[in-house]
Amino acid sequence: MERQPVSSSNIRSIGYDPAALVLEVEFLNASIYQYFEVPESVHRAFMSAHSHGSFLQAHIRGKYRYRRIL
Repeated sequence: MERQPVSSSNIRSIGYDPAALVLEVEFLNASIYQYFEVPESVHRAFMSAHSHGSFLQAHIRGKYRYRRIL
């Protein structure tokens, strides 16, 4: 999945597969997480958020099933 770089103190890049509803987040420490069944509207809001880290904590972590892939 192709990820787009973002300006964040903790997140390096964010990717999204709209067909599979999978959101992928790469952190600055090189770990990568995939979050499942994430609506496209949440991805759009995440990408346009003032703080990507705060958005992740408030709207994604703990709300969607995930797995760490790296």
